[in-house]
Amino acid sequence: MSQHRPNKNKAANPLHKPWTKTDKAAKPARVATAAKAQPVKKQPAKAAKAVQDNEIKVYSANACRVLFQQRPESVIRLYVSEKIAPKFADVMKYLAATKKAYHIVDDAELEKVAGSGHHGGVVMLVKRKPTVTLAQYLQSNSRKRQDCLLALDGVGNAHNLGAITRSCAHFGVGGIIIKQPELLQSGAALRTAEGGGEFVDGLACDNLPLALKLCKEAGYTLITTSSHGGTSLYQSTLPAKVVIVFGEEMFGVSKNVAQSADIALQIPGSGKVESLNVSVAASLILGEWYRQQL
Repeated sequence: MSQHRPNKNKAANPLHKPWTKTDKAAKPARVATAAKAQPVKKQPAKAAKAVQDNEIKVYSANACRVLFQQRPESVIRLYVSEKIAPKFADVMKYLAATKKAYHIVDDAELEKVAGSGHHGGVVMLVKRKPTVTLAQYLQSNSRKRQDCLLALDGVGNAHNLGAITRSCAHFGVGGIIIKQPELLQSGAALRTAEGGGEFVDGLACDNLPLALKLCKEAGYTLITTSSHGGTSLYQSTLPAKVVIVFGEEMFGVSKNVAQSADIALQIPGSGKVESLNVSVAASLILGEWYRQQL
């Protein structure tokens, strides 16, 4: 379905311009035409062009809404269901004004566009956030006396990444050190992050041990977690500038990373399960760090 533009020869239609208010009592104006006017029908969007390397698809209402609030100029195209369209009236108005397309489609078409059934009624094609390297971040934030970064060692599940990003945004974490920062911008991760992806940078690094060494040289204290040892989280004093390292759930952080740590933490519990999900552990430790800095 092509971009909707106002047409002086057609009556206002809320499907095409959902930001306009209509009078329910008023009868729709008729336009004399040679053929009988056909009712407006939802049409499948035209075949989407191949997504470029600097473009990503974002879906779900919260993720799309926050993205539009933070960087509206990055939105390239919008696909939205008729049910959700009124909630994105301002977005469609903006796109029309900037000569960009939006499409009102059904759920089946949205699933095709998103590549997921968890689209929530809306999908945006947007420009990818620029990649920030760890070195760039450290240089631009060198004067910070209080800062928290996360480093992920082998964590790659999209839902875990999204949940971690959401917690990072909530507790004011500046960035996540990761070998593949593009994983944080997958559709599933951004949906789970509920808009948090707009406030947390993925900090690219090729070698995690070397990256952590740079952080220590910049004045950060390295913290790792373990389900088998370490000091209780709630009996530890957490420094103002920290890098908290989390590893893949089954094997934890690598030996090289563990050996470079200044503090090893353990989250106390009943012992009935061996460990917590990595996103849950991250949330607990970030929350305690945040509390201690107040």
